[in-house]
Amino acid sequence: MQSNIRNFTIIAHVDHGKSTLADRLLEYTQTVEKRKMREQVLDQMDLERERGITIKMQPVRMRYQLPEKEREVIGTNFAVLNLIDTPGHIDFSYEVSRALKAVEGAVLLVDATQGVQAQTLSVLSMARELNLAIIPALSKVDMVSARIPEVKAELARLLDVSPETILEVSGKTGQGVPELLSAVMERIPPPRAEYPAGAGSRALVFDFEYSAHRGVIVYVRVVDGTIHTNDLLAFSVAGGRFSALEVGTFAPEKKIAGELSAGEIGYIVTGIKEARVASVGDTVINANVPLPAIIGYRSPAPVVWASVYPESQDVFDELRRALERLSLSDSSFSFEEESSGTLGRGFRIGFLGMLHLEIILERLKREFGLALVVTSPTITYKVTHLSGSEEIVYSPSRFPDHGAYQAVAEPWVSVTIITPVAHLGAILKLLYEHEAEVGASETFAGERVSLVADMPLRELMRNFFDELKSISSGFASLSYALGEFKPADVVRLDILVADEPVPAFAKVVSKRRVEKEARAAVERLKKIMPRQLFVVKVQGKALGRIVASETIPALRKDVTGYLYGGDVTRKKKLLEKQKKGKKRLKARGTVEIPEEVFVKMLRGSGQ
Repeated sequence: MQSNIRNFTIIAHVDHGKSTLADRLLEYTQTVEKRKMREQVLDQMDLERERGITIKMQPVRMRYQLPEKEREVIGTNFAVLNLIDTPGHIDFSYEVSRALKAVEGAVLLVDATQGVQAQTLSVLSMARELNLAIIPALSKVDMVSARIPEVKAELARLLDVSPETILEVSGKTGQGVPELLSAVMERIPPPRAEYPAGAGSRALVFDFEYSAHRGVIVYVRVVDGTIHTNDLLAFSVAGGRFSALEVGTFAPEKKIAGELSAGEIGYIVTGIKEARVASVGDTVINANVPLPAIIGYRSPAPVVWASVYPESQDVFDELRRALERLSLSDSSFSFEEESSGTLGRGFRIGFLGMLHLEIILERLKREFGLALVVTSPTITYKVTHLSGSEEIVYSPSRFPDHGAYQAVAEPWVSVTIITPVAHLGAILKLLYEHEAEVGASETFAGERVSLVADMPLRELMRNFFDELKSISSGFASLSYALGEFKPADVVRLDILVADEPVPAFAKVVSKRRVEKEARAAVERLKKIMPRQLFVVKVQGKALGRIVASETIPALRKDVTGYLYGGDVTRKKKLLEKQKKGKKRLKARGTVEIPEEVFVKMLRGSGQ
């Protein structure tokens, strides 16, 4: 019976109390036993607990005992509430978009001590595009620093609703949880099937995982019909057929159910051992009574690229398998094989942002035990060659030489910053330093202002977020959306060692900052590069010339130390012989750069 089902998610900015509130909901509905209860119970990864952030969405099914007045309306004593807990950081907005597609409503949670933040506006926009029912709520209302009337006024103005409709909750004390659950039942509509019963079954795949023993396990929202254990099913887009080995729900651990009906959220064990068969946004259908595919998700667009190589080429295949397995639990990153004459075979990986890059690399190390070498993060450029042909370049070493192209374009982003007015001057200066074009602004209650600006993605990735938090004492918040390509004034910076360019050290940088970047790179390389038997020049080259240079002195050896007494000409003769030998070495010798130098250089480049 669909009338007693409610599917919803909680959307919020980072650290607005979303995971803590989810804990209280699970406690109140007795979904998790008290002896098994812990903080952030829906955050399954150790990495999530350590950082205090949600990285992966997590569904959970709650059985909610209805108040007496609601029982009469719905006609049953209990309701099924399917909650999908989502990340709050902007880098994981793709996870949020998938969760929103699987539900009918969302609780928009705003911290009563901080007010509306930039990411609040971003996730609200996504929810509105899908016509979801929105339940506004203030969190942390029990805190002394809570500004309940002011933040309510902000939120009411944003949503164009009465302040009285905004709920007050506390994930710490449980205040307002019964009222929130009642609001979920009253304000969020039950799911509706598109096809009549008996016409077939179909379900939207919104996530999946891989089990070495049971194969691909898909997380689905059933839209039509009922899916039973042992049903013969198929992927509408991928085309693979399989028998449902197990069907169940999340409590939050997997719980066998035997069947999933229209409107329910659960999982299906497929038994398929090929990692690449399933994909997010595909439709699971009954193979015998096929229905049309459900409109799925837009493919995520990588924002940042980095090349990843195993420290030992002996484990290259292990890295490939690890990436394939990891892509099942996080389909928002992409990868393709590439090779480097210096570092060997590796993969070029696209990420949704710098935090996403950091999390994926950390998971590769922790979950698969891989030691990796990672190049400097870069973005893509659209290069128009002298012949008029266009090429998308995502590796600095492939960026053409200065003067060998007609034009270059780079992606820009539209950023929204919400900050206290006191920090506005410093933020405007920071935006200027990062080549931003400042647009409209809007004043919020409580001495805060919302600022919109356009800036190159390249500059956003150049520690902009950390600098913003620093100059605003942590009070400013940021969200961004990818825009169009615009002309770029950039150039390739090559690092030469003994007059030979090292592709792994190449960068694409702003023309106005090229000398500063070159000087920093050669000075760092001089410090960490082991000395040779001859003098080695380290240079930064851009715009067809050397823009920075350092010299690594030769390793010295006292060749006259064993001599004593006699004529001084003996010592002079040995020193002259050594001088000629070093001159020959300098002319003919090559420099082998140790692997640890690559690692130190790349780690020092802003990762």
